Amino acid sequence: MTKRDRVDTPPDANEVKPRLAPPPGEDFWVFGYGSLMWHPGFPHLEVRPGHLFGYHRHFCVTSHIYRGTPECPGLVLGLDRGGSCRGLVYRVPAAEGEEVMDYLYEREMITGVYTPRWLEVRSEPKPVTAISFVVDPGHKQYSGRLSDEQTLEMILQGVGERGPCLDYLQNTVRHLRALGLHDRPLERLLRLAEVRLGS
Repeated sequence: MTKRDRVDTPPDANEVKPRLAPPPGEDFWVFGYGSLMWHPGFPHLEVRPGHLFGYHRHFCVTSHIYRGTPECPGLVLGLDRGGSCRGLVYRVPAAEGEEVMDYLYEREMITGVYTPRWLEVRSEPKPVTAISFVVDPGHKQYSGRLSDEQTLEMILQGVGERGPCLDYLQNTVRHLRALGLHDRPLERLLRLAEVRLGS
């Protein structure tokens, strides 16, 4: 696991991945599966449940800024290959397209651990094509397959600019439950954390 921070991150880290442009003059969609579900941070006209196939939600990204430090990294979610993932899709108005895309790149591509892609997401009344940030398995921050115990240790130790990593897990599970969704791996991790902390 690498230990990278703002200083060590190449200034062009977010430029080595494709820069996706919003469709000219059209609204576009953003798929949220983690913190974007409770804190999108950008203007949108509509939000609804979405189901992405071919990728699953996975604690597989070491965090040295938002939910950890280089000395004591946390762990955050990425879209990893295989399976499927339920989340939310947000419709961004065309007039805000460039600003929202800039915001998303600044937020998600700070170290280049994700690869932005346009992916089809099933949603009612019809599927949408949404920008999604897929984890890059070749990136140094990709943790791969950790055991529940290893994952839990990193979640419990991580505290970064946006707070404890445990809060991130709790918020994700809480918002999935509010949508009537139950992510078994995340529910299991939360139960393990509660047992460990005696709560």
